[in-house]
Amino acid sequence: MLELKGLVKRYGSTPVFAGVNLALKPGEFVAVLGESGVGKSTLLNCIAGLDTLDGGSVHLDGQDVTTMAEPEQALLRRRDLGFVFQAFHVLPHLTVAQNVALPLLLLNRADDARVACALDEVGLGGFGDRLPQTLSGGQLQRVAIARALVHAPKLLLADEPTGNLDAGNAGRVMDTLVRQARAHGTACLLVTHSHAAAERADRVMELRSDGLYAV
Repeated sequence: MLELKGLVKRYGSTPVFAGVNLALKPGEFVAVLGESGVGKSTLLNCIAGLDTLDGGSVHLDGQDVTTMAEPEQALLRRRDLGFVFQAFHVLPHLTVAQNVALPLLLLNRADDARVACALDEVGLGGFGDRLPQTLSGGQLQRVAIARALVHAPKLLLADEPTGNLDAGNAGRVMDTLVRQARAHGTACLLVTHSHAAAERADRVMELRSDGLYAV
């Protein structure tokens, strides 16, 4: 589902990482550990085409993302990718249901029943009409998971999804993330500094400046 071949990223003359290789199967869950500043978020941005690479290639479901024009990359992101971030990125002026519906609306596939089902799946049935500011951090992250998976993406990218949560909420969010990704058959790539979160994965890798290494 995802294949990374020899990824290289620099900022000017400053190297971030090089020689990053990874193959991720459909439905597989891989966690990437690494110290702050090693480039974990940058790696996800490069995979999604939100940041440029200085070498190597990214293939998603057989398509070379790195050679696509920006409009093609944008369509691929809307159609085939889901994102969960540490800061939630839930829009405060929209209701919970409207937030979850966004990926479907961008694909012209509005489906209120699917949104309601997605909220039920993450334990937030009946929360659709509420505004984000009335929810806890753990609930907001579950909204973000429902939004990321509502359009059945092929790949889920999760960037420190438990970083802003206490241990109890972090565990519940990881339970939801793993359960939902597996239920949808979605490949998942999680980057984190949390060993507790990484332990939920099928495989754990460590990102270093010279590549990815099995832990």
